[in-house]
Amino acid sequence: MTVSCAPRKAPPPRRASPFSSWRFAGILLAVQVLLLPASSDACDDPPRFQSMKLKGASQATYNPGDKVEYECRPGYMRIVPLLTTTAVCQADNTWTPLQEACTRKSCPQLGDPLNGRLNGTFLFGSKVHFVCNEGFRLVGHEVLHCELVGNSVVWDKDPPLCEKILCKPPGQIPNGKYTNSHKDTFEYNEVVIYSCNPSSGPDEYSLVGESKLICSGLDTWSSDLPECKVVRCPYPALRNGKLVSGFGKKFYYRAKVVLECNPGYYLKGNDTIVCGADNMWEPKMPECIKVSTTPSPILPTSSHSVSTPPSTKPPTSSVSGLVTS
Repeated sequence: MTVSCAPRKAPPPRRASPFSSWRFAGILLAVQVLLLPASSDACDDPPRFQSMKLKGASQATYNPGDKVEYECRPGYMRIVPLLTTTAVCQADNTWTPLQEACTRKSCPQLGDPLNGRLNGTFLFGSKVHFVCNEGFRLVGHEVLHCELVGNSVVWDKDPPLCEKILCKPPGQIPNGKYTNSHKDTFEYNEVVIYSCNPSSGPDEYSLVGESKLICSGLDTWSSDLPECKVVRCPYPALRNGKLVSGFGKKFYYRAKVVLECNPGYYLKGNDTIVCGADNMWEPKMPECIKVSTTPSPILPTSSHSVSTPPSTKPPTSSVSGLVTS
C-alpha cells in the first residue's frame, strides 16, 4: 500500500487587531505622562531666618492662601517699629516677601572698671575684654560672654576688678641698706636705692649688682639684690709698659685703667681694663711684645719674575797687579 505525503500548507497569517496597537500606544503614553514632572499648586517650605522661627508646627504642604506666623528666636526680640511677621502662600506658589523682624537682645550694661577699661559689645553672642591701666592688675576673668539663660541673656561671669600693683620690701643685704626701708609695701614703679655701710677694715665695701631696684609687678622687683663686699684687684703692673690713666694705690670694683707699651714694643690685648667682681681685671691684662728688627724680604713688584742669565765674563783675580793672558 502506498502512502503519499503531500506538503502541508502553512496557515494564513492572522490580521493584527487594531485594538492591540491602540492598547500599546495608550500604555506608552501613560508611562510618558508619569515621567513628566508633576505640576504642583503648593508653595515650598516657608523661608528660614536668623532671628525668627515658625510659630507652632510646620505643615506638610502649603497651598495658595495659607499663612505662616513667625516669632523671635531665643536671645532675640522684636524690632521697633514692628515689622510684619506673617507670610502668605501666593497664587504663583511663592511666599510674600518678609524681612528679619527681630534683633539680638543686650546683656546688662557694664561700665569701665575703676582704673581700667573694657572693649566689646553687649549684644547676645558677643564678648567684652577687660584691660587695667598701667600700675594695676586684673583680678577676675579677662573676657565675659553674653549668653542665653532661659529667655534672658546674661553675662557668663562676674566682671573683674583692677587692683593696684604693690611689692613687698625687697630685702636687707649684709653690710648694706636701702632707702625707705621702714615701709611695709611699695607701689608700682617705686624705686629703692641700695648703698654699702662703711667698712671697719682697711678696704671699703663695693656694691656689686644693681643699686637701683624698681617695683615692676606684683611682689616683683626689677633685678636681684646687690651685694656689699670687698673687691680689690692687684696693681696693674705691665712688663715693658706703663699705666697712663687711672692712677691709684688701690683698685676697687669697677676701677678703670689705661695701659700702653714702651717704645719698641706693641700691645697684645686691650689697652683699657676694669676691675671685676671676682677681684680680676676684665678683660685680662695685656702683654707688650717686642717689635722684630729682622728686615722683611723684598718681594718682586711684578707678578712675573724675570731671571737674569749668568755672566760670561771671566772672574778677575783677587791679587793686585796680576794680569791674566
